Amino acid sequence: MSIKKPENPELKARLTPQQYEVTQCSATEPPFQNEFWNNHEDGIYVDVVSGEPLFSSTDKFDSGTGWPSFVQPMVKENVVEHSDNTYGMRRVEARSATGDSHLGHVFPDGPGPTGLRYCINSASLRFIPKAKLDGEGYGEFLQLFGGGAK
Repeated sequence: MSIKKPENPELKARLTPQQYEVTQCSATEPPFQNEFWNNHEDGIYVDVVSGEPLFSSTDKFDSGTGWPSFVQPMVKENVVEHSDNTYGMRRVEARSATGDSHLGHVFPDGPGPTGLRYCINSASLRFIPKAKLDGEGYGEFLQLFGGGAK
């Protein structure tokens, strides 16, 4: 699968205003009022811009923050981390590697095994349920849920 970030005019036409603000302008969506904070279905989360695989429901946990939280990326190389000193805070920003989408932030207060909490905006993600992984070109990730690619 070839993954490429679309040009800006295409993004503005394809994304919702909130998805655009979050991914391209580093905005943050409201807690508890976003699509995936309380999603418990098996599947993977990909970058809404590029489609690159980012997180798995097997690494998702309820952090109580109102945003989807993960202990680690599913594909480590697809999530890059940068220092973020905006708003007078020292944080670590998480961005997608190919899409360069703002995803959220990484905090050192998560559960084991990593002790990290990837606090991610739903607006930066597209969820692909386990049953649709193969059909959407992500069949290699079926193994995460106890099944192989067909």
